[in-house]
Amino acid sequence: MIFYSCKDTDAQDEPVKIKDTSGNLNISILLDLSDRISPKKYPNPTMEYYLRDVGYINSISEAFNAHIRGKKIKQIDDNIQLFFDPAPLKPEINAISKDLKIRLDKENVSNGRIAELERKYKEEPKKLYQLAIADDHYIGSDTWKFFKTKVNDHCIEENHRNILIILTDGYIYYENSLMQEGNETSYLTPALIRKNGLTTSDWSTKLNNGKFGFIKANDDLSHLEILVLGINPDKKNPYEEDVIKAYWTNWFETMKVKRYEIRSGELPSDADKIIKDFILNKKP
Repeated sequence: MIFYSCKDTDAQDEPVKIKDTSGNLNISILLDLSDRISPKKYPNPTMEYYLRDVGYINSISEAFNAHIRGKKIKQIDDNIQLFFDPAPLKPEINAISKDLKIRLDKENVSNGRIAELERKYKEEPKKLYQLAIADDHYIGSDTWKFFKTKVNDHCIEENHRNILIILTDGYIYYENSLMQEGNETSYLTPALIRKNGLTTSDWSTKLNNGKFGFIKANDDLSHLEILVLGINPDKKNPYEEDVIKAYWTNWFETMKVKRYEIRSGELPSDADKIIKDFILNKKP
């Protein structure tokens, strides 16, 4: 039997030796459930930011399903999962996340199981966001700590092509993980960018000369590909988006990320091709 494809952790002292087998996908989605998703605090008449995330997740799922349906049963050994850090206090949100951690292999795959995966990823993410918004208790995003302590264990698996997709506005802030080493920090906010004077046309010179950026959180992510979606800069600074992308770019380079793209908060219809190309059209 063949499924035909449809178109439409801590940082390690020594490099982790992981075999990269592009035929097997291990996709992880990291959600930023900070107040950036609040329709009350950050309303958007075109499309609320949380609904953009839901659309991105749907495109990720469609790409994963197309990949699965293009493989012979005996070749299937693929994973898709969803994380956030820190974990919300609402048990219902964590239950949905657990339900969206799905592994398919030759022993359990079936058309029914694939259809169920498709249904879950179409319906459950919206419920998750709605629960988080209704809870109205936004504790921030500890993305830096995720890279420091969890990414190796949760997002990198041997014999798989490991892809991490981060849905975020580009800012990082969690009150229990605020650190600074020189001009490098574990967080990034509009206030920090203003404090560092990165608000004029010479922002790049200031950033490089001042060695501003994120503290390195991991020594070797050469077996991980990362797609960052949803960058949404403070409109008061015309250079904000450039600064945010520079922070993330330098961070990924320092941590030896194998391949990465950092994208703005586009509408899901515009981001659909970007997402599917990243997942399905692997570059050498």
